[in-house]
Amino acid sequence: MFVELSYEYAWLVPSCPLVSSGLTGLVSFFFPKAAKGLRRSCAAFSIISLTVSLITSLVFFWEQSISHSTQQYLWSRILRDDISLKIGFPVDPLTLIMSVLVTTVGILVMIYSDSYMCHDQGYIRFFTYLSLFTASMLGLVFSPNLIQIYVFWELVGMCSYSLIGFWFTRPSAANACQKAFVTNRIGDFGLLLGILGAYWITGSFEIRELCDRFSELVTSGSINPILANIIALLLFLGPVAKSAQFPLHVWLPDAMEGPTPISALIHAATMVAAGIFFVARIFDLIESLPFSMGVISWIGATTAFLGSTLALTQRDLKKGLAYSTMSQLGYMVLALGIGAYRSALFHLITHAYSKASLFPGSGSVIHSMEKVVGYSPIKSQNMLLMGGLRKYMPITGTTFFSGTLSMCGIPPLACFWSKDEIIAESWSNSSSLGWITSITAGFTAFYMFRIYLLTFEGNLRSSDAESSSMDAFQLAESDIPLWGETQNESTGLGVAEAYEATDPVNENLISRESNKADSKISAHRNSIKPKESDFIMLLPLIVLAIPTSLAGFIGVNAFQKETGPDSLSEWLIPLIMPRTDSENLVELLINSIGSVSFSLVGIFISYTIYGSNSFWGKTLFNKIKDLNKNIFNLVGRSIQSWSLNRGYIDYYYKICLIDTTLLSSRPVSSFDQWIIDGIINGTGVLSLFSGEGARYGGGGRISYYSFGLITGVIFLIALAIYFVIGGVA
Repeated sequence: MFVELSYEYAWLVPSCPLVSSGLTGLVSFFFPKAAKGLRRSCAAFSIISLTVSLITSLVFFWEQSISHSTQQYLWSRILRDDISLKIGFPVDPLTLIMSVLVTTVGILVMIYSDSYMCHDQGYIRFFTYLSLFTASMLGLVFSPNLIQIYVFWELVGMCSYSLIGFWFTRPSAANACQKAFVTNRIGDFGLLLGILGAYWITGSFEIRELCDRFSELVTSGSINPILANIIALLLFLGPVAKSAQFPLHVWLPDAMEGPTPISALIHAATMVAAGIFFVARIFDLIESLPFSMGVISWIGATTAFLGSTLALTQRDLKKGLAYSTMSQLGYMVLALGIGAYRSALFHLITHAYSKASLFPGSGSVIHSMEKVVGYSPIKSQNMLLMGGLRKYMPITGTTFFSGTLSMCGIPPLACFWSKDEIIAESWSNSSSLGWITSITAGFTAFYMFRIYLLTFEGNLRSSDAESSSMDAFQLAESDIPLWGETQNESTGLGVAEAYEATDPVNENLISRESNKADSKISAHRNSIKPKESDFIMLLPLIVLAIPTSLAGFIGVNAFQKETGPDSLSEWLIPLIMPRTDSENLVELLINSIGSVSFSLVGIFISYTIYGSNSFWGKTLFNKIKDLNKNIFNLVGRSIQSWSLNRGYIDYYYKICLIDTTLLSSRPVSSFDQWIIDGIINGTGVLSLFSGEGARYGGGGRISYYSFGLITGVIFLIALAIYFVIGGVA
């Protein structure tokens, strides 16, 4: 009775943060002066509200893991014979796993944000948006039908738009949120068409009923396969945009313009995973369509590989992690496309906690570097101005290192287990997919270690950036920009000077720094060293390091001598058949040698190039380069150009979409301005002159009327005489 009664209170999970968002928003709107003194109270209320949601989710999760049952509490919203729409809250393993994930990461990010955003004037507004997002995301997770999912899907997108553009006075942030909004509208429109098409075929919006009917119609041949695949791919178009899959991935790197806590919660752990959640939710519908499954798997593989190549030489710390997120989401989509449902969810969990650890770590670094290099994101997030931060920020460096190893797929950290599963499933499905996932794993290890080495190892380079000597960057003895060149080729400036010269935010600052006062400020800033963040920011990093290290063990049968299902398989029993042939720990490690080898090669190359103490590695590197320096330089510059220019995809979008739209809109605008508006304006001008003429003709004097009448009569008589004489002749 307790279990049955508790499921009726599933509405508490999304409602608590919704109430928190509403109250904090109302307080800040109607009582702005009083709200300034209640800043910390509003944050505490938001954290407590989400904690209630977490506790409720954990209770449901514990009960469900024991009973292995699925429940849902529904009530009718539209009462008509020809349409049935019920709203409510389902309680099943997928819902509860996502709920626990969202609430745990959300609480830690809120605690982190309390310190990170404490000096921001929009502190309360930030927590209002943050609570509204968590409520929307939890509402999406607890949705039993496509209409309810679509409503919360749009709310999540709205919150993302608001938080990306949180610092909307900065042009780059305003442009980034608009780019994210427009790109996601493309996917959401496709999702809406898919929902309508699925309802037209099945007559239901309820996900379980809809998937069962759709699969039956496909199996029996009652539906045209082309139409069925079109509907499935339209439904998939929503996750393509939301989860930053190729070709609608272009918004995610720019979304890093938002505050770093948003990057951790929305654009790494939760919102971008909403697309993965949705595909998993309608997996039974898509699974019956081999063509759609193939398209999904190859889109995921393309995204994984593309994201890893675009991250190779990124200089912006957060954008490097953003491309990493894009690549790992590609792994999940690929896994769903080849039918590896469990592996996709496994990687979703491990990646969410690992990346939720890395982004706050990057925020801690940026927060510390701002006091050293200034508050321009182009400089405070530029890894070429960092280095040696581990000795200044040991806790941040340690937690970031654990997250880096996890993302590289190094055992026994979390992402190793899930990524290795996906790579193994890819090889069993297709050798092409197997090669793509394995090579991508090597690239991932390379750029993640590059990020760590440039940020935390070596010496701090910000104070030496004005020097043009190669000693200012002890990254490599090569002059290839890919390997961390100090000089800007076109200007000959040092890295700090070159970035400052290209920073539109600081154009006025450059001209001012020529005077003595700013020179003193610059000298004083160079004397400042980074320091570790405060305890409130470090606490979430330490806590998130635990699942980053241990979360992978939920998906392996590591501590059982007898074969049997692992913990994750047991949790998913109502949705999938449990694995009875789980490998033991030794077998898993032996079978993972191939994937780990690719990762170790990537780490080795990265350390050889960027490691500050890798003398023998640099010697080997230089010998290889000397074999054919021209080709080596050409390859290096090509890789850097590809990465820094985002694969030229944005450039082609600008030419093919933006410029084409503007070009075609000009004749349409001219036609509207001169023809359509000309007719309307001409009618108005004619009416104006007619009215003016009538006004002067109608002065109210009888003599004027008589004159007009006589003139008209004379004209008519003359006209009649003309026609009579003409007729007689």
